Amino acid sequence: MRLFFLIPIIFSHLSFADNSYIFGWTQLDNSEFFIPRGGTSAGPDVDLDEIPNPFWEELQNKNLSKFEKDRLAILAMQGKHKVNFDFMETMGFVENYMPQKPYQSWGTEFVIVIEDEGDYISLQHIMVMFFEQDDGSTSDPMVVKHWRQDWQYQDKTINDFVGNNTWKKRNIPWKDRKGTWSQSVYQVDDSPRYAGIGKWKHFSNSSTWISNETTRPLPRRESTIRNDYDIVVGTNIHTITPTGWVHEQNNNKTTLENTVLAKEIGLARYQRIEGFDWSSGELYWDKTADFWKKVREVWSKKMATSESIKINQEVNKNTLFGRLFGLANDHSKGDLEAVERVETIIEEHID
Repeated sequence: MRLFFLIPIIFSHLSFADNSYIFGWTQLDNSEFFIPRGGTSAGPDVDLDEIPNPFWEELQNKNLSKFEKDRLAILAMQGKHKVNFDFMETMGFVENYMPQKPYQSWGTEFVIVIEDEGDYISLQHIMVMFFEQDDGSTSDPMVVKHWRQDWQYQDKTINDFVGNNTWKKRNIPWKDRKGTWSQSVYQVDDSPRYAGIGKWKHFSNSSTWISNETTRPLPRRESTIRNDYDIVVGTNIHTITPTGWVHEQNNNKTTLENTVLAKEIGLARYQRIEGFDWSSGELYWDKTADFWKKVREVWSKKMATSESIKINQEVNKNTLFGRLFGLANDHSKGDLEAVERVETIIEEHID
C-alpha cells in the first residue's frame, strides 16, 4: 500500500477520444476545445451497486418529520463511490473571451460519518485509487484524505471567503437560518474552504438542498493554471438519488473588483459501487483518525475565536497540507509527539 501525503487531489480518468462532444459550444471552430482536460491516468473498471441506498429507502417513510428527513438525506451521502467530475464554462463577460477547455475526471472514494450529534453531522471523504500500469497490471492503492463537509442545523455563524486567503465570520439572523442547514466545506488539511446555508426539499423519490450564493477560493484544477480571477461565487445543489448523490454547481469566476470573467457549470456524480478494495483507506483512517481529530479541534478553536482569519498555505516553501500529512504519517508509525506539534504548525500558517 502506498500512502500519498503531498498530493491532495489526483483523479484517474477515462479516455475521451470517443466521447468528445461538449454541448453548448457547437458553433466554435476549434476542435481542440472539444477534448476535455483532466487527469491522464486510467483506472480499472468498477461495478455499480444497483441496490437502492438504505438511507434513500428510509427517506420514503411518509411518517418522518421534516428534520428527520433532512438528517437522512445528509447521512445518505456516506458510502463507497465512483465519482465523475465535469466542469464547463458556459459564457464569458470580457472582450475577446474564449472559453477554456472543459474539465472531466473520475475517482473512487468513500465517505464516512465521523461525528453525529443530531443537529450536527460531519462527513469525511477518503480517496482510494488504483491505476492501470503500462504492463497492464494494477498499481498498489494510493490513499488520500480528501475534503470534509460539516452540516449544522440552524447555524448561527458561518465563515465567508473574501479573497486573499482570508475568511470572515458572518452572523446569520434567525429569520434567515430558521429551518436551514449550513454546509461548511474544508480542504484536505481541514482548513476552511467555503460555507453556505439552505433548506432541504423532499420529493417522493429524491431530496435536494440548495445553498445561498457562496464564495470560495479557486479549485485546485484551476489554481495551478490560472491567475486571471480571484474568487468563485456560486450556488451548490446536493441531490440524493436511489443509488448515490449529485453535487451541482453554478459558478461565476470573479475578480476582487467584482468583475465576472466567466460563468461555469459543474457536476460531481457520486455512484455507489461494490466489489472494490477499500481496505487501505480504512486502515489509514484507523491509524490517523485521532490525529485528524486534533487538527479539527485546533481549527475549530482558531475559527471560533477569530472574526477574520488569513491562512498562508505555504510558509518557507513548506505547504500546510504537506506538513500536516507528513505529521499524520509519522503518527501512523507510532510517533506519539506528532499530535503535539499540530497547533504550532497551524499557527505558523495563520496571519
